[in-house]
Amino acid sequence: MIIRNEIKKIEKDIIKWRRDFHKYPELSFEEHLTSKKIGEELKKMGMNPKMKIGKTGVVSDLKFGEGPIIALRADMDALPLQEKGNLSFKSKHKGIMHACGHDAHMAMLLGVAKTLSGYKKDLRGTVRFIFQPAEEGKGGARYMIRDGCLDGVEEIYGLHVWNYQPAGEVGVKEGPVMAAADMFYIKIKGVGGHGAAPQGTVDAIVVASHLIQSFQTVVSRNINPLDNAVITVGKIKGGDNFNIIADEVYIEGTARSYTEVNRSLIKSKMNQIIEGVSNTYGAKINFEYVDGYPPTINSSNCAKKVLKAAKKVVGDKAGLPYLSMGGEDFSYYLQKRPGCFFFVGSAPDPTKPFGTPQHCSHYDIDEKSLSIGPSVFLNLVDDILGN
Repeated sequence: MIIRNEIKKIEKDIIKWRRDFHKYPELSFEEHLTSKKIGEELKKMGMNPKMKIGKTGVVSDLKFGEGPIIALRADMDALPLQEKGNLSFKSKHKGIMHACGHDAHMAMLLGVAKTLSGYKKDLRGTVRFIFQPAEEGKGGARYMIRDGCLDGVEEIYGLHVWNYQPAGEVGVKEGPVMAAADMFYIKIKGVGGHGAAPQGTVDAIVVASHLIQSFQTVVSRNINPLDNAVITVGKIKGGDNFNIIADEVYIEGTARSYTEVNRSLIKSKMNQIIEGVSNTYGAKINFEYVDGYPPTINSSNCAKKVLKAAKKVVGDKAGLPYLSMGGEDFSYYLQKRPGCFFFVGSAPDPTKPFGTPQHCSHYDIDEKSLSIGPSVFLNLVDDILGN
């Protein structure tokens, strides 16, 4: 592994930043202390950050002369989760914690900014640092784009610490790397009655069971087995007592896919199933399908640039990532500009890569990853803006 010497010199700073952010997490669009801290650090580096971009975001340019603008992005928000670990820098905000690594993302990007602010190499162009709020479900990227964070940008890059791979690995792939993350809400209205006299009723629980079973055929019998998609019913609520036929049932779930084609197919097939079940059983069914984040699709050319930069750091440990069906609002940037979203292995225990998954209450990372990500970013900047 070849960590950049510039990053080795400030490794303690990066770790300190990460632990400070971890100790004082803030929820989506409430990142006031976080953005203030980032702004102060950037000013210490001689930069002039723009504050309150995308509500609570921060954007700062570092210009090295005439040339292209490339953007590097880190997300800022934490999750509504009570931390249960025993870290010395455990969250001090009750019911809020950094359980997805955004504390690490911010610290790494500050490390890149600090290094580049004192850079002696001859570069041509501008690096734009984007510190984005509200990735966790509220689509902060859209607000950043609305406020002009991509103006003039030719390419954009982002990373994610990834506890499904050990530190020392970097996952890079062209094409889709994160899924479209949609939600659906269903209300079934039947006709209730006595459990001993089902005639004349429309049992909403029976209707719900047929819907749930049928939804599982959408992926298994309509989508190419070599593609990736999943439909999950995560919540079902209905019924009042053991001897009462339920007249209403509520269902909530999520649909994930890697392409817009499969995304549309899932929505269409679910509609067909609901219509058929409604007609068969005589129930009224209200179906609301909500488009979440689109799939995150990397540019082939940009992915190749990241892979080259990553191989300089971790050698043959740079390659295909462990993919998941999670969603990521970096996808909105990639709809506007070519770019690449990649993964930096960070599992605390390399023998148990699923021991501390993203979004768990005992989440932590292997802090060796905090030097790997910035090293990849610096190599990328050198390769793109260097002469």
